[in-house]
Amino acid sequence: MAGITSYGAYIPRYRLNRKTIFSAMGWFNSATAGVARGEKAVANYDEDTITMAVAAALDCLKGCARNDIGGLSLSSTTVPYLERQNAAICAAALALRPDIRTADFGASLKSGTTALISACDTVKAGDIKRFLVCVADSRQGKPGSNMEHTFGDGAAAVTIGMDDVIAEYKGSYSLTNDIVDYRRTQEERFIRGWEERWIRDEGYDKIIPEVISGLLGKYDLQIRDLAKVVISCPVGGALKGICKKVGIELTQLQDNLMNSVGDTGSALSLMMLVAALEEAKPGDRILVVGYGNGSDAMFFEVTDKIDGARDRMGIKGHLDLKEELDNYAKYLVYRDLLPVEIGIRGEEAPPVRFSLMHREGKTLTALLGSRCKVCGTPQFPKQRTCINPECGTIDQMDDYYFYNRTGHVKSFTADRLAFTIAPPAMYGLIDFDEGGRLYLDITDCDADSVKVGMPVRMSLRRRYADKRRGTYAYFWKAVPIFEKYE
Repeated sequence: MAGITSYGAYIPRYRLNRKTIFSAMGWFNSATAGVARGEKAVANYDEDTITMAVAAALDCLKGCARNDIGGLSLSSTTVPYLERQNAAICAAALALRPDIRTADFGASLKSGTTALISACDTVKAGDIKRFLVCVADSRQGKPGSNMEHTFGDGAAAVTIGMDDVIAEYKGSYSLTNDIVDYRRTQEERFIRGWEERWIRDEGYDKIIPEVISGLLGKYDLQIRDLAKVVISCPVGGALKGICKKVGIELTQLQDNLMNSVGDTGSALSLMMLVAALEEAKPGDRILVVGYGNGSDAMFFEVTDKIDGARDRMGIKGHLDLKEELDNYAKYLVYRDLLPVEIGIRGEEAPPVRFSLMHREGKTLTALLGSRCKVCGTPQFPKQRTCINPECGTIDQMDDYYFYNRTGHVKSFTADRLAFTIAPPAMYGLIDFDEGGRLYLDITDCDADSVKVGMPVRMSLRRRYADKRRGTYAYFWKAVPIFEKYE
């Protein structure tokens, strides 16, 4: 049987209280008081769709054999590249084998569920043994708009396979409707929305009940047969109307994460699915509905292997790891919405040498080093000669990846002269628990929170965005593991 074999998620560490937004911009649009409740997840200055998707995939792939992955898709409406496959960047960062199928899904908020249905059908047909589906979004509403309050950032990932299935794929039903609700052209940065009542009445209230009824009729189901219902609808009023029309009880409805994370666009349906799986029991049936230019509905039945997939950060783990971003101006700077004086050091970025990046391959994309076959000493970058003075063996090395290793801070510097959007620049020596030492940037922290000896994990981050040359450069940084440091 085909179905979900593992799941993972990622929510950025920083949260912006919506009252903070309203206190800064409420003078301009007092009507936003109605949505100025709760908080939303905000990507750090060095995060984007690709880095969040990779983080969710790393959470999903814990304990999984990477060589089993035969396909990877990335769904998003906010990918950095329009003509360079973003899924291929994710595959390289995850050190997946080269003979896999990769694809970008986009242009619609239901691209996440569309990609999930496609992966399930592909695995069910026997074309690919295991498929990794990643979804991530970081949408931007104009300052002073409702969307600035409601949009949040996040990502999810699931693997689809035929063995060790934790939630069996039972079927799907889809509708296409070219309703113009939210839209953005290639030239635009901010999302545009049509009149809110139109979106609610002609969009959510009509399309979602129709797709749910279509799936129930197709598979001879009753709404009471479902333990959880995941509906990608960020509007509370519309959600209540949908439940009333279809007969969904509040106990069946999965929380849409609006108070804690926000509307994560194409990632919302799968993030809610991950949250549902975290609480699911064997035999539960879960309905998943994605919305955008129509709607997708699909349902899964949880198996007795679900308890074997609980060791993930998932949604619950990331919700507990948060830090308040209490400065609205800092949020604008992180989003590149407020120009700031970057000084001489920040004005010129050296061009990325793509030919060098290609030659170095996984050394840069996945922190590929080597480990001595004789004494077991790891080192980075990859070398022919063992660095251990008591060994010194030549040409006896295995490939060894550092991107999924944990380490500890050996030493660090908080530098207020080096340019960074979030001063001071933090960097230092990281000693890995299983051996090896790297000199890395440190992120998701401040100068007072970093201590010598504290544990860190690796996280793919955007080093810089050279918009003049159309280049986004990615590399791995160290992220403190605060919850384990005493």
